[in-house]
Amino acid sequence: MDPRFLPHNSHRENPGGFSTNDPQLKHLAGCPFRHRSALLDRLPRRTSGIFTLGGGRQTGKSTLLKQWMAELLQDGVLPMAVSYLTGELIDDHHSLMRHIEDHLAAVPHGEFNYLIVDEVTYIRGWDMAVKYAADAGMLDSTALVVTGSDLSFLQEARVRFPGRRGDAAVNDYHLRPLSFREFVGLEGKVTAAADQFEEPFDLSDQAVDLIFDAFDRYLLHGGYLTAINDMAAHGAIRQSTLATYSDWIRGDVLKRGKQEAYLREVLSAIVTRYTSQVTWNGLAQDLSIDHPKTIADYVELLERMDAVAIVPALREDKLGPAPKRARKLTFCDPFILHAVRAWLAPSTDPFENQVLAASQDPVWASQIVEACVANHFKRFFPTYYIKAQGEVDIAYVRDGRFWPVEIKWTTQLRPKTLKQIARYTNGVIWSKSRHVGQIEGVDVRPLPIELLRIGQETRAGYG
Repeated sequence: MDPRFLPHNSHRENPGGFSTNDPQLKHLAGCPFRHRSALLDRLPRRTSGIFTLGGGRQTGKSTLLKQWMAELLQDGVLPMAVSYLTGELIDDHHSLMRHIEDHLAAVPHGEFNYLIVDEVTYIRGWDMAVKYAADAGMLDSTALVVTGSDLSFLQEARVRFPGRRGDAAVNDYHLRPLSFREFVGLEGKVTAAADQFEEPFDLSDQAVDLIFDAFDRYLLHGGYLTAINDMAAHGAIRQSTLATYSDWIRGDVLKRGKQEAYLREVLSAIVTRYTSQVTWNGLAQDLSIDHPKTIADYVELLERMDAVAIVPALREDKLGPAPKRARKLTFCDPFILHAVRAWLAPSTDPFENQVLAASQDPVWASQIVEACVANHFKRFFPTYYIKAQGEVDIAYVRDGRFWPVEIKWTTQLRPKTLKQIARYTNGVIWSKSRHVGQIEGVDVRPLPIELLRIGQETRAGYG
């Protein structure tokens, strides 16, 4: 093995000390909170094939794979049958092919093996090496896992390797920041109650208060474990943590030949029009970027990077997007919003002056909450907003129909603002109220508790 990869493959010399010597696992062990993703139970075990793991920067893909390696070793997989390569250090498909051959040569004869290539999209023509190895039968006893931070590579893998990906039921995995439900489980304060309740009134007042308090924290750090641990250890998100994420966005965008000045304009436009309806033409009129397509290209790149979410208007008769209508632009997680704002408007104390200030501002807080809920729905369902005579914040599609959800992050609901949601018999309002109620014939439910139920109920359907 190339000596440059040895820090990530310490198990070859000392299998028992892998969890304490590996850089990612060593760092994780020193954190107040350590998350074990449910994806670990779905990653392949003695199943050959080409598997992909996608997800945005700083979501923990590398750490997840190191945890997987540790569990494989605990299950008795031979150390030489597991290798971890980092794509940043591999120039092209010729070099990748040599590393694949080196890995396979070190595997004991007849032993099933595992090969991880992290951030494979850094490697020029990486798919040619993988295709050649698969066609040559070199991967017949190999689970090859490749990762990337540009989600388009997931779709490209499906197209480029037809019939070569093995017999596994699932070959593609998507690692996202922790959902609110996962964060509540990580803290462990109300896990049992949240797992058991069917309706909000099944919870005690104390449990409801704990859930609302957890949601207030989630709006600050989102689902990013580094920010969560910052809050636990320091009571604030460190400036370096915010800067690390914004630096990743800038770096990845620049590597794709884009301009930093245009990126700044696009991100600023998303922030200033957060959760508002926008068109590419409308943005082009307000920005120095002349062509609407250029703006669309930047936003779509950020979407592929799992940084930005595009929420289209719903065409109700087709249960799909209305392409000619305006769309809403949000960031995929509250933490991304905070990191971007800290980059756009530098501050000596971004946590105090921007993050906390936004959470205490009624307008900003409502926008952050709406974006947070929309992105939770997008994990499980096609998600839109409704623009008719009035607007409904969210409409997700399930079981052949759409389900409207109006977000009102307030305890004071005014009937005149609810005219559109009241038109739908299956509409519901998620609010700041701690109790179930009804207004204008529409059910009103506590928003943080309903957000928990997305993670609980989607296996059987949610609605």
